[in-house]
Amino acid sequence: MAPAKEILIVDDEVGIRELLSEILQDEGYRVSLAENATAARAYRARERPALVLLDIWMPDTDGVTLLREWAASGQLTMPVIMMSGHGTIETAVEATKIGAFDFLEKPVGLQKLLGTVTRALKIALTREPRRVSLASIGTSASMRDVERQIEQLLAARKPLLILGEPGAGHDVAARALHAPDTARVVLPNGSRLVSNPLAVLEEARDGTLYCSEIGQYAKGEQRGLAFLLPKLDKANVTLVCTSTEPLGNMAAENKFDPALLAALSTGAVLLPPLRARREDIPPLIERFWHDVVAQERSTQQPAARGFETLQPAALNMLGSAYWPGNLDHLQSVVANLALFAASGDITTEHVKRLLGEAAAANQAVAPEITARFFELPLREAREAFERIYFEQLLGREQSNMSRVAERAGLERTHLYRKLKQLSIRFARRGDDVNGAG
Repeated sequence: MAPAKEILIVDDEVGIRELLSEILQDEGYRVSLAENATAARAYRARERPALVLLDIWMPDTDGVTLLREWAASGQLTMPVIMMSGHGTIETAVEATKIGAFDFLEKPVGLQKLLGTVTRALKIALTREPRRVSLASIGTSASMRDVERQIEQLLAARKPLLILGEPGAGHDVAARALHAPDTARVVLPNGSRLVSNPLAVLEEARDGTLYCSEIGQYAKGEQRGLAFLLPKLDKANVTLVCTSTEPLGNMAAENKFDPALLAALSTGAVLLPPLRARREDIPPLIERFWHDVVAQERSTQQPAARGFETLQPAALNMLGSAYWPGNLDHLQSVVANLALFAASGDITTEHVKRLLGEAAAANQAVAPEITARFFELPLREAREAFERIYFEQLLGREQSNMSRVAERAGLERTHLYRKLKQLSIRFARRGDDVNGAG
């Protein structure tokens, strides 16, 4: 069980302190008391409460001044709810601008108090620095970079736009962004954004709104999404959108709202395809294999044989294949191999039958990717093209570096440097080693 959250009550009237303390303790909170600003200042110097109830009018220092002190010193790291028996609208507005969460008028009603405290603590939870794990789809350096990018965008309160090829893990990444114990609204299409977008926003309040494949949204659905963007922060909603479509091209062709794309692009993240992070493939294969075995056992069917039935050569072939469908493609192939492992060890012949000779040898023709390059900065687009170009060339020429260099129009030493720069692994054939001066 999680420890009870601590609330600091700052009020110079002992009766109010004791009444609020009893109410909050009955609700399971831990409570500390301060009779004036001096005591509150000393408490905050040594502790970090989850929330503060702060009276405005106190004899030594007023609550707004204390709030301003905490904000200036970096100590305003918790929600503060101001209280006053004779406050003015101007005072409440001033406190809110400094950073107060809300304002309660004395005498404070029970339901109003508890509702405001609950809402403040829930919102504070969603605004704490978030750690995002995408380990279920990869732990390579490129995936850790994606995690860091997402965490930075969450901290900056940006709507997220997760881009990438089909099967790259959009849904998994979107689920990883959801804070526990908060609302999560999933829109498989944009129809509700046309009929009643504000109802959708209210349903997702203090949580996450997930809009998948926004590249397939009609114009009216795009307008509904754009309508919500300026209202997200007030409702404390994290918007997560995904797309496998080339939104840049679609905007140029007037199929997607350019202004909406510009607004969402401030939080864009690109999921790298499997071929760009091949070190993730072997552990993913093993995990998918074990998932199949566990599922077979749970249904009391004859379970697939263990992962050791996958021969090393077959594992290497899977690791070097092109995987145009990325994670979804890999998972389907592994499920097939695991189920048929009962008849014996899985060899390279099994892999070739499923992928085809060309795909197994990493000779598959890359899908049309030019449109996706418009989603990338020039340097990243150039590197992505070069990586695919050389991977395809190496596959077609079976890693014969003399022929690869000739086809690419490069000196062989320049070719080696380029492959190293692009982190492309290759096997030196005997004729290359012998022929190298």
